[in-house]
Amino acid sequence: MLRRPPDPAAIEAEVDHVRSLGIVALRARWRLMFGAMPPPGLTKDIIGRMIAYRIQEEAFGGLDRETIKLLDRLARGKPDELSRRLKTGTVLVREYQGQRHTVTVVPDGFVWQDTTFSSLSTIARAITGTAWNGPRFFGLRVAGEKGADKVAGSSPPATHSSKRGRSSVRASRQAPPSQGPKHG
Repeated sequence: MLRRPPDPAAIEAEVDHVRSLGIVALRARWRLMFGAMPPPGLTKDIIGRMIAYRIQEEAFGGLDRETIKLLDRLARGKPDELSRRLKTGTVLVREYQGQRHTVTVVPDGFVWQDTTFSSLSTIARAITGTAWNGPRFFGLRVAGEKGADKVAGSSPPATHSSKRGRSSVRASRQAPPSQGPKHG
């Protein structure tokens, strides 16, 4: 049997209807769609959004395989390639042993001292002379995260927390002489 293509206007009307439902009606609709009651902690807004997504998914299709794999990696806390998180033009600054090091993100890697490197770890090794996890050295990964390496006998760089809970791109081990004491 041939399936008719979905009518976008009808799908939009159904999603609009879902938005107008109360919590009791949303829970009943959830039960019909998913075969069980929604988890008790879900808000009316979240239940409505998940139902609307399912309506659209059934009509137009779901996510492609690559997107599903990416979301799965992110949900499991697996670090994605740094280039996906850092946009071209981002500047990373790290002070190490009184010397400031600046790295610029470019489409094919990272530029430090007018040379392009494919890895932050290679740059961190060149700066310190020891094996460092590059993202951690530059304050992009905090201690305790999976894959965060620590050199024996060294302390991790100080990081500044941002409002979103991620470490700041700018991290330094010591405050430059012109600045006051470091608080953190």
